[in-house]
Amino acid sequence: MQSSVETLSPTKVRLTVEADFDELKPELDKAYKTIGAQVKVQGFRPGKVPPRILDQRVGRGVVLEEAVNEALPRLYGEAVEASKLAPVARPEIEVTELDDRVKLSFTAEVEIRPEFTIPAYDSLKVTVDDVVVSDDDLDEQLDALRERFSSLSPVERAATKGDFVSLDLVATLDGVEVPGGTAQGLSYEVGSGSLLDGIDEAVEGAVAGDARAFQTTLVAGDLEGKVADVAVTVRTVNERILPELNDEWAGLAAGFDSIEDLKADVRSRIDRVKRLQQGVDARDNVLEALLALIDIPLPESVVATEVQWRTQTTADQLSRSGQTREAFLEEQGKTAEEWDAELKTGAEQAVKAQLVLDAVAEAEEVEITDAELNDQLIRRAARAGLPPQDYAQRVVQSGQIAGLISEVRRGKALAAVMEAAVITDASGNLVDLEQLRDDMDSPEAEVEQDEDGRPYHVHGDGTVHYLDEEEHSH
Repeated sequence: MQSSVETLSPTKVRLTVEADFDELKPELDKAYKTIGAQVKVQGFRPGKVPPRILDQRVGRGVVLEEAVNEALPRLYGEAVEASKLAPVARPEIEVTELDDRVKLSFTAEVEIRPEFTIPAYDSLKVTVDDVVVSDDDLDEQLDALRERFSSLSPVERAATKGDFVSLDLVATLDGVEVPGGTAQGLSYEVGSGSLLDGIDEAVEGAVAGDARAFQTTLVAGDLEGKVADVAVTVRTVNERILPELNDEWAGLAAGFDSIEDLKADVRSRIDRVKRLQQGVDARDNVLEALLALIDIPLPESVVATEVQWRTQTTADQLSRSGQTREAFLEEQGKTAEEWDAELKTGAEQAVKAQLVLDAVAEAEEVEITDAELNDQLIRRAARAGLPPQDYAQRVVQSGQIAGLISEVRRGKALAAVMEAAVITDASGNLVDLEQLRDDMDSPEAEVEQDEDGRPYHVHGDGTVHYLDEEEHSH
């Protein structure tokens, strides 16, 4: 087999391949066997029909087409390997000549990883925030814990922010009750903004028995976007009573002997969370610093695929939350053009990170062991709430195993860069990478949540994958 490479752009080449017909023999034999098993010829058992008889019955062209379609992926792969190319997308293959019993020629246009120079990792210097647990941090967490054990007490005064009111409300549109727009005895925290737009202003300052009215824009259902009239009656006003910070409550709330023991435990947990965040920041800052030193053209089709996936992910999120794209953009304070531009920029940065980390992995000769792959499968199975064997089977059957291996490999490549980089905190102290590694490998570091409470995982190449969807990879 002979092949040549023509550069079409910094990210695209055309492979021209010419193979002697003898090189198609394995696929040709297979084609005869496959077709022969489907054709019944008197005097011959299925699969035992001689090739010359099949040529007469079904035509030599049918057999050649079957063989060529089977051989093209193999010949293309061999040509790629011989040319030492790094494809990043599927090729566009065109058979240019098929001379029976003589040769097969074809071209393959494919986008490749562009060539670029990786800078020395030790030139990277990044800074992350200090890990400091303040008294305010401690108080915030203790208050949140106390709120879980709080009680409500009726008060005879006007409702203020933080109070819980019991409400009756009716929403109407042109005098007709809105479907699902009636509630009685509804408990609502004043100032939380979790019910209807305009309700906080209506009930704040009201006392038990007061009736108020306001208008609100409906955000879901067939009447989405319509302005409804809402009549609300405050039945009771209740204030939240928080338990005192004492030894008795520490034992009741968390099983500690004293409030000081509880505070020490909470402080330790906050410290761990902050160290986890420091690890995420260190990883992100190192990757950002590395990418800033490299200027490379990006394969258009790969960027387009990433943009398409991110667009679809956003649309799916909005659909699940019952929010329109227009309402989402208004909430974000962005035009459609601005949002699309940001989405494309993010996609380009993610693709660039993947290309660079793939190159680093190749330069560092990074390999993934079976143990490392199994560890990732077990971790992801736990996050997905599936038995490891079932999750592994799903990954293999969906063809995602190659993507998973690539992600793990990129993560190891980024770890190698971090080892050489200089990472300091804001006080100038070197960050302990061993401690970071332990923290980042812990279960607490596995899953984060977005504003809608959906779990997601940030991979080493900076891409975000939601855990309640199929894995997305290149």
